[in-house]
Amino acid sequence: MRYLAEADSAALVTEDLAYTAARDALIAATRPQSEVFPAVLGHGSDPRNRFTVKSGASQQLAGVKIGSYWPGNADLGVPRHNSVILLLDQDLGRIDAVVEAGVVNAYRTAAADAVAASVLAREDASTLTVFGTGHQALHECAAVTRVRSIDTIHVVARTPEHGETFLERLAARGLTGRLTAPEQACRAADIIVTATTATAPLFDAAWVRPGTHVASMGSDAHGKQELPRELLQAARLFCDLPEQAVRIGEAQHVADLIADSTLTLTAIGDVLDGRADGRRSEQDITVFDSSGIALQDLFIADALLRAAADPGTTPMTVPSSTLTLHCAACGRT
Repeated sequence: MRYLAEADSAALVTEDLAYTAARDALIAATRPQSEVFPAVLGHGSDPRNRFTVKSGASQQLAGVKIGSYWPGNADLGVPRHNSVILLLDQDLGRIDAVVEAGVVNAYRTAAADAVAASVLAREDASTLTVFGTGHQALHECAAVTRVRSIDTIHVVARTPEHGETFLERLAARGLTGRLTAPEQACRAADIIVTATTATAPLFDAAWVRPGTHVASMGSDAHGKQELPRELLQAARLFCDLPEQAVRIGEAQHVADLIADSTLTLTAIGDVLDGRADGRRSEQDITVFDSSGIALQDLFIADALLRAAADPGTTPMTVPSSTLTLHCAACGRT
């Protein structure tokens, strides 16, 4: 069995690798040979500690991603988010590979939003607004600035302290941002990305000007919400997978309008593959509902394993009966 530890997968992942894997996965999700199964949301013995199990299969790959969120880890100096991806041996049904993917998951999520922006955002988009100052928000900024020539980044933070720290982290990546109030940030934006854990709209729909592209990646469970319903009603709606989006994504808040065909929700893979229109005019407001699908995880795990198999970077192989996962950050196994 092949095994990539967290340190190995973090060292191997790049934005190019993540972008290609995300694009291929989003296209594969629309193919008849693929299945994405309903996500299972659970919690630990302490209900505040949550995890999600996402599984799927394509023509070549099948497996599971377990993503966890343990908020108390911050007090221990350990990341709150973690992920592990299991790829199945399609002949025997046994575990073929284990890829620890805590850092990788942030690349994977941001890459999907960048792929969507590459076909939905206006070509001349130059101003990005990001809601959120966490780990994921930083990756979102880095990914989007690779597909559009962004010269201004407005940061909407819950506190000035969080905002200033985030600006320093942007600067360390060669990106310049400024702290901006929500309304001003929305009105100035060509692209808006929301990367929060919100359960209510972050801004007013009237603040979003025509031609804006909006990506919501924080809504990935029942009850989460970042965008106002009115915006979804006024925009052209896209997502990674419609059947998941209406269950746990931003689209859950207009599921009634999608069910009665008042609104159309389009898989971004159909746009990428030329089977559906993306942006139709410079005035369109487009929304990408990014709840994250298992195929993204399977494809990036496969890409990492292939990268590791290059000369000099062979992945560690261990007998399945003796595999022990060890967390270098906290010492746990």
